[in-house]
Amino acid sequence: MIGIKLGLFLVFSVLAKCSVRNVQSKYHLSSRIDPGVRFILETNECAGVGYRIVRDNQIVFESTLGHFAPLSSAIDHGNKIILISNQDQIVLELVEDTPAIFLVDISRKNIKSDKSITDCVSLGRNSLHWYGGPQQKYQYWPVEKLTLPNYSYVTKEADNAAVAERYWVNTEGAFIHLSDTTPLFIDQNSMKDDHLCFIARQSLPYNPRHPTFDFEYSIGVARDAKAAHIEAVHRFLGRPSGVPDPLMAARPIWSTWARYKRDIDETVVMRFANEIVNNGFTNSQFEIDDDWEICYGALEFRTSKFPNIRNTVQQLKNMGFRVTLWIHPFINKGCEPYYTTAKDNGIFRRYLVKDHNGNIDTQWWNSEKGEAAYIDFTNPEAAAWYTGRLRKLLEDTGIDSYKFDAGESSWQPDDPMFDIPLEDQYPQKITQDFVRTVTEFGPIVEVRTGFRDQKYNVYMRMLDLYSTWSWFNGLPTLIPTLLQFNMNGYPFVLPDMIGGNGYGSDVPDRELFVRWLQATVFMPTLQFSFVPWDFEDGDGINVVEVCRNFVKLHEDYADTIIQRFERAVSYGEPVNPPVWWLDPRDKTAQTVSDAFLLGEDILAAPVVKQGQRFRNIYLPVGRWQDGNNGSIYQGPRWLDNYPAPLSILPYFIRLP
Repeated sequence: MIGIKLGLFLVFSVLAKCSVRNVQSKYHLSSRIDPGVRFILETNECAGVGYRIVRDNQIVFESTLGHFAPLSSAIDHGNKIILISNQDQIVLELVEDTPAIFLVDISRKNIKSDKSITDCVSLGRNSLHWYGGPQQKYQYWPVEKLTLPNYSYVTKEADNAAVAERYWVNTEGAFIHLSDTTPLFIDQNSMKDDHLCFIARQSLPYNPRHPTFDFEYSIGVARDAKAAHIEAVHRFLGRPSGVPDPLMAARPIWSTWARYKRDIDETVVMRFANEIVNNGFTNSQFEIDDDWEICYGALEFRTSKFPNIRNTVQQLKNMGFRVTLWIHPFINKGCEPYYTTAKDNGIFRRYLVKDHNGNIDTQWWNSEKGEAAYIDFTNPEAAAWYTGRLRKLLEDTGIDSYKFDAGESSWQPDDPMFDIPLEDQYPQKITQDFVRTVTEFGPIVEVRTGFRDQKYNVYMRMLDLYSTWSWFNGLPTLIPTLLQFNMNGYPFVLPDMIGGNGYGSDVPDRELFVRWLQATVFMPTLQFSFVPWDFEDGDGINVVEVCRNFVKLHEDYADTIIQRFERAVSYGEPVNPPVWWLDPRDKTAQTVSDAFLLGEDILAAPVVKQGQRFRNIYLPVGRWQDGNNGSIYQGPRWLDNYPAPLSILPYFIRLP
């Protein structure tokens, strides 16, 4: 099976403080295909239960089942074993045993809400590497070096965790996927070094009033990490239903945000648009960002800033732009009559998320504490009210579509309550329903948060990056975040503003801006706000000319990007895979965090370190042609001290 004889064993380990003589029982789950493939379960009367998955004497997955001692009995059903203690019951079931995958489900049902259960997976130290988990400001790659102490695993703005899929895969071809509804916290390298612990407990931000909860997950093993990931996509994560807007992939998006922040009006917008055209740059659309409303939540333009928005939009269209608009899911107090309408509409189902005391007060970055409310997208009537107003806005203004901001579960009031069945009341439900609601506006849409939302044909935007060279949310995290999105099943990535968002005193200089543009050339989209003509020439380059050339290089590969979009839809493959995708067993490629692939035939190795004019590049298996000078190399190999002045983006094309 899985192309080779697996010889899989699950060995329930004896922990240090207990004698081997204390082992109570040993049970087997036998393969239906190969008698050499089996589970061996061992329990210990004082230490509980632990296990390993072993392939050809190599550990591919190792874990403990916490809070389960002592064992009182076990029932062996051949492909299922039920372990019973005086309080709990664990079911371990072999659900699939094929040449493609060996899949085990582990479940505990109806756990009382006053309990907490912790299962810890060994990260394997230096011999094993892991991918997946949450988007983070420290977006390391691989992810095993992250430290996450007692971390509520929901979508949230904190730490940039706007995408938080319950999925991890390792370099030996084993993955774990946890249930959507388990009240899950994670603890990585905090309670226990080199371990990722999954903690199930019914406490905030989960609903503490639920009397019981389930703790369920699946473990799959395939021949390698690539095969395991494709199996996980097909079985758990899902594939996109269609291709997003091709023009957004082919040509740059231009946003007002980073350059102007909230200081926008009709004059600023038209001046910016004219600069773009006069400097000879192409576009997919012009995006009007924050501070256009009369008040937050009104969805009406402020006439003091935009006296005739329909005329402004038409002028932009006459210049060759489509026009999109920044949108959020909040209504601030005092934004009338919209706040009162949403607050008072309906006796039982308000349009706003409330807590268990009926309080709707919350906060976002454009309000004070307790001075805003969040549209309740779990309420179909509220969602329809919201989208109806947005459709009218499109009709009234001629705007083409929207950039949707926020949507994470963390914006809700503490202890939120939805008027839906209790079993569906998990925090990420608001994220799912928000994304489902806004994707009705078509493939031009971009969102920034997701939980089991891989099926939509819209762009997933990275959360705002800082205009720095730092591993704390700066340029070096751009490529790991791209890879993280792809390995969580989101291939249509929008890498946010070139040069970062310019917060505080951190605005990009010439070097950071050009290197940032180079890093995004082979990603799905380019998005400008800071612009090339903001920077003086230097370092031997004409900034505008060099940037125009890199935009042209991206456009030259637009057809390739769209082809990869189509493969993502048909086969669930990432658009921008990690370098190890071409050879999942390549130990060196498994740790490369500063290069990536477009499909399987282009390798981009941008410079992401300040002042660097040479870099080492790892080429995986295959024959590679240098995209700059035509030289041909046979991989796998290192190219040491590859020359990369500010005018050069190192990239390579794999030859047949």
